[in-house]
Amino acid sequence: MDFALILVIACVVSGLIWAVDALWLRPARQRSGDEAAREPVVVEYARSFFPIILIVLVVRSFAFEPFRIPSGSMMPTLLAGDFIFVSKWSYGLRLPVTNTRIIATGDPLRGDVMVFRLPRDPAVNYIKRVVGLPGDEVLYRNRQLMINGEVVPIRELGPWSESPGAPLLHAMEQLGETEHELLWRVGGGSREGRFVVPDGHYFVMGDNRDNSTDSRYAEVGMIPEELLVGRAVRIWMSWDASRPGPVWNRIGKAIR
Repeated sequence: MDFALILVIACVVSGLIWAVDALWLRPARQRSGDEAAREPVVVEYARSFFPIILIVLVVRSFAFEPFRIPSGSMMPTLLAGDFIFVSKWSYGLRLPVTNTRIIATGDPLRGDVMVFRLPRDPAVNYIKRVVGLPGDEVLYRNRQLMINGEVVPIRELGPWSESPGAPLLHAMEQLGETEHELLWRVGGGSREGRFVVPDGHYFVMGDNRDNSTDSRYAEVGMIPEELLVGRAVRIWMSWDASRPGPVWNRIGKAIR
């Protein structure tokens, strides 16, 4: 269910009820001279909720939208159970529901952590890191990225001490201006290959490289510009059912 569509419908319906009452029904009650005539309950609710719904709709559509991380594909940058804020204006102001960009305010940069709508099912939101920009040639082989023939620097840090299951290797990668953490599965692997990014599209990958369904796979593929949602900027809560309580040291952490 599209929450943005629900907000739009609720905003329009409550606004219309309030407006019809203010312009026609209330003046009619006043002209009748019936002091006992009360404001209908539906109008009272519409008048109370319309400003709140409008504010939520505007903030969620043009400023920040909250999301919850459901899986470990972006570990160690983001953990399952992290609740994040996504900047909606980073990649252009868009109309709710249709996602049509009405004002250009910027484009994704290499290294951004980006939320987007899944091309095969736009009702589903995904979060990955931007690796390839329009026109780029991306090569991924032996855990090494090459972009337009240039090797992306990697600094291995050794085993990841917080691995809950299979042993993982921890590393740092420099994507553009962004240095970020990576994980690989010891003895594992994932899809490799050469990918050319079409105009108006982006190539994305998860930071948990061997446990991420991303642009390397047909289920996701290249991300068209019209399906961008925004840039992930900050963690505002971290709490997963597998943990006894909030992870306090993650709250307020900037996403890089």
